[in-house]
Amino acid sequence: MAATGRDASARSATADREIVISRAISAPRELVFEAFTEVRHLSRWWGPEGFTTTTRAFEFRVGGEWDFVMHGPDGTDYQEWISWTEIAPPERIALLHGESRGDPNAFESTLTFAPDGAATRIEMRTVFPTKELRDEAVEKYHAIEGGQQTLSNLAAYVTEIVRKGAEG
Repeated sequence: MAATGRDASARSATADREIVISRAISAPRELVFEAFTEVRHLSRWWGPEGFTTTTRAFEFRVGGEWDFVMHGPDGTDYQEWISWTEIAPPERIALLHGESRGDPNAFESTLTFAPDGAATRIEMRTVFPTKELRDEAVEKYHAIEGGQQTLSNLAAYVTEIVRKGAEG
């Protein structure tokens, strides 16, 4: 799909502040979308390799929040907070993600779910408030690798659901 002039200029204006990760997943779009919308799914796959997630509160609606802790493989706990800013099932989710409500360093992410034959192509576009925060996320927190691992975990999770459904 070609970007409109406005979209293209908006993207170029944020290019040095963004991370874009995508992946094709062998599962129907509705299932991939659902894996993002229900806490029973999120707790099974969210986060990079070796991380687990404990949810404190979860309300999937525009203005709703997901308050959770990611537990790193080294025992470090990371307080996380997401507020959903747009929900368009099964095509798009936009969110604000930080350590807590009001975090001045929170970043915006938009996830799109597009049919790709029998699969789903998910794209995660994250825009940070500054280039420095983006660079810190990449260098210190390995955001690109972590994002790729998170989408890999999602793919494995929903592919297993599809496989079990086919067996059932």
